[in-house]
Amino acid sequence: MLQYYRKLKRNNQKMRNNEMANLMNEFPSIEIKQDEPLMYYTYTHTGGPADWLAFPKNVDEVKQLVDYARTHQVPLTVLGNASNLIVKDGGIEGLVLILTKMDAITVDHNEVTAQAGAAYIKTTEVARDHSLTGLEFAAGIPGSVGGAIFMNAGAYGGETKMVASSATVLFPDGTIKKMSNQELDFGYRHSSIQDSHGIVLDATFTLQAGVHDEIAAKMKELNDRRTAKQPLDLPSCGSVFKRPQGYFAGKLIHDAGLQGYTAGGAQVSKKHAGFIVNIDHGTAADYVAVIHHVQATVKKKYGVALQTEVRIIGRN
Repeated sequence: MLQYYRKLKRNNQKMRNNEMANLMNEFPSIEIKQDEPLMYYTYTHTGGPADWLAFPKNVDEVKQLVDYARTHQVPLTVLGNASNLIVKDGGIEGLVLILTKMDAITVDHNEVTAQAGAAYIKTTEVARDHSLTGLEFAAGIPGSVGGAIFMNAGAYGGETKMVASSATVLFPDGTIKKMSNQELDFGYRHSSIQDSHGIVLDATFTLQAGVHDEIAAKMKELNDRRTAKQPLDLPSCGSVFKRPQGYFAGKLIHDAGLQGYTAGGAQVSKKHAGFIVNIDHGTAADYVAVIHHVQATVKKKYGVALQTEVRIIGRN
């Protein structure tokens, strides 16, 4: 029996190596890495290996990789820039795309169009430099434009749905569609793309003419507030929990006496209770352990079920 499993393991490895060779041969112009630890890319500095990790540079390359995965029945995962997620320590099966090489941003009158891999922060800076107002709220949001559309990212009273007029989306069947704000069906930390499993390729933000210095001052004010309140000096996945109706997650966690609670190398931030930080080579399992403890404690003390805003994906 042991011999059988060893042979099966060798055969599976041979199949994976053959699949990798096929990928490399079919897409020689795309950077593809095998068994690449995702901890090198996630904002938490945690996460096991991706079977194959690809960095497409344009829409055609994304579509080619998606078509390949569908045709060859290879599991496909898109991480954007890997900010608001926790990748489990077992890594991710199949093909993983990181879109940070797709980062072009253009301006046409009062519209800013950014590719999915462009940093949301950089997009706000481009808008500022063109004296366009409306994106100031996102000046410190660390995610990508694709991620911002995917989860309707927001901060300081603003949400992506307030300024995103459209997004170009690639669907699992290979079709590409430009979706309107209404079709994106934004909700709290939600968009219709989460349901359709589409991949955001770019997004257009319709803004208003403003005064450069006033826009810059507002962005600085919000970033100063963020720096003062959030643990930006340590690896984290940003705000971990959604805001429960009628409450604030951070206050519930603080009032429950959980600030500083630690499992392994992951800790509820002593600076902001809504964040979990990596203080000492923490693992994804450490993060998940802290999340579950926080959820259980808050539920027991206050009867409130905290739901995660951060995505937790991958193999155990």
